[in-house]
Amino acid sequence: MQDLNYDVNPIVLNKKDEVISFKCELQENLQKAMNEFVEKHPNWDQYRILQAAIAGFLMQKGFQNRDLTRLYIGNMFSMRFKD
Repeated sequence: MQDLNYDVNPIVLNKKDEVISFKCELQENLQKAMNEFVEKHPNWDQYRILQAAIAGFLMQKGFQNRDLTRLYIGNMFSMRFKD
């Protein structure tokens, strides 16, 4: 698998706000837990949870990028950052 690197593909830098959808199968227990969380925290939705989870995972695995950090912090604390 190719490493994620913004330097390799300059097109990514020009489309910071682009959203890409994908299908994902979740285990039933994970889906139930996510639904319960969203019911208790209405300012969260499934998209925000998944974005925060993926960004957090990548950061924990050592992928360092300012845009990724902004996405993670923005999702965790409901913040929008301007460049």
